[in-house]
Amino acid sequence: MFKRFTVYNLIIIAVMAAAGIAIKPVVASVAHLISAPLMIPGGSLAGGLYMMWIVLAFAITGKYGSATLAGLVQAIIVMLTGIPGSHGLMSIFSYVSPGLAVDLLMFILLTLGGRDFDRMASFFAGMAANVMGTLAVNVIFFHLPPLFLTLTILVAAASGGVGGLIAWELFRVIKKYKLVRK
Repeated sequence: MFKRFTVYNLIIIAVMAAAGIAIKPVVASVAHLISAPLMIPGGSLAGGLYMMWIVLAFAITGKYGSATLAGLVQAIIVMLTGIPGSHGLMSIFSYVSPGLAVDLLMFILLTLGGRDFDRMASFFAGMAANVMGTLAVNVIFFHLPPLFLTLTILVAAASGGVGGLIAWELFRVIKKYKLVRK
């Protein structure tokens, strides 16, 4: 699997994974102020802002598996450091599944659908990542009743879509100023 990735690609993936983990505690704390009164998990609201980094990992490298690897790196970081967001061994499931969702959706849209990576693809990638992350955490911890789960998924989809759009704008700036090489 790693033969497809250059060392440069792996560094980009690691940096994007670390950025997602670094901002997670700050963003999640603020989101909990809004989500707690609504009785929805804060990660579904804030998730778009830290899922955007795995979308950005795919966007910059342009390689399938990049988002999954970014999620795996995040899972390893949180398991080894014990920082907030760790779900123990289940972190592998809760962090890798959003990356898998991004890679699968990008494969469907870009390869099978014949599209280029664009604003809409990024929007749907962020949405897929955050919905999958929310579902994974629900399976592990929350076991929300169907009505609340539906509300949580809708919030996660909106937040993830916004995160995907932010990832797209960051990607455009990165390309415009040639901050990374292809």
